[in-house]
Amino acid sequence: MTEQNTAPETVTEATAPQEPAAPAAPETQATPETPEAWPAPEAPKAPKDRRKLFAALRWTAAVLAFGAVGTGVAYGITQPERTDIPGLHTKDDGRWVFPALAKPTLAPGAAQPFAEDNKEGVHYATLGELLLPAPQGSAQDPALKLEKDQMVSQDTFLEEYAPGARQQLKQGFVDDGLRQIAARGWVMPDGTRTRIYLLRFHSSGFADAFEGCGFNMSVNGVNRTEPDPAWSRAKTTQAAPDLREVSLYSEAAPFGDDQVKVGCIQSGDLQAVVFQTRKGEVAAVPFHQTVILQDQLLR
Repeated sequence: MTEQNTAPETVTEATAPQEPAAPAAPETQATPETPEAWPAPEAPKAPKDRRKLFAALRWTAAVLAFGAVGTGVAYGITQPERTDIPGLHTKDDGRWVFPALAKPTLAPGAAQPFAEDNKEGVHYATLGELLLPAPQGSAQDPALKLEKDQMVSQDTFLEEYAPGARQQLKQGFVDDGLRQIAARGWVMPDGTRTRIYLLRFHSSGFADAFEGCGFNMSVNGVNRTEPDPAWSRAKTTQAAPDLREVSLYSEAAPFGDDQVKVGCIQSGDLQAVVFQTRKGEVAAVPFHQTVILQDQLLR
């Protein structure tokens, strides 16, 4: 509530020496015509789903702080001015600048994922609308074989895996009711290559049974993966209940010229798989940033 201004106290002069001074006039409130008394407009309340987004982004800051090669805390979907963030006036922490995110508009009567009447987490938006947009400065990945509406074939997705693992995964698609796969890929000026795949299954139970993203996955050209160390350090020091279905993995050293990291997100009837590859090592900050923002679009 806005504090209202009050008029100054006034005292009436005594009319005769033998009479006591008149009592002070009571404080008077400014009238509505007084500009200083106008109440400030109330700030609009954030929608419920946006509150969850803000909460997760606060945790994003902690993840980036632990995973950064540089130091400092980052928050927000798009990159704010460095002068607005303590510790980031001059030093770059490696974040990418993404467009502002917006959840898709659903058909009338369709429930948002994980709403009270949609506890199974069914996503009624098209898969292409749920893909994280590419960051500023990126170029489309020419090696990703896209079809209409960002769709890809099972064989295109399976190229991310070792040849010996592809047939078993393909049979799992039949057994677990895979419906469709959408993808987006981009390449950054430093050579970091990102591919995001969204797999839609018939139900959350089938998505949970997917074996292509986890500790024992067989990624093409990778001898062994391990839990991402920077992600593990951040999670042990921060309470992150909203990220229980998110896990990150790194190609274990020694590796070749390129390192591969994989992010796994199980969200209701969808399974998201994020591959990031870079010569030398995959930077922790943009990798974590990409996975967390993709997770938020699926909530």
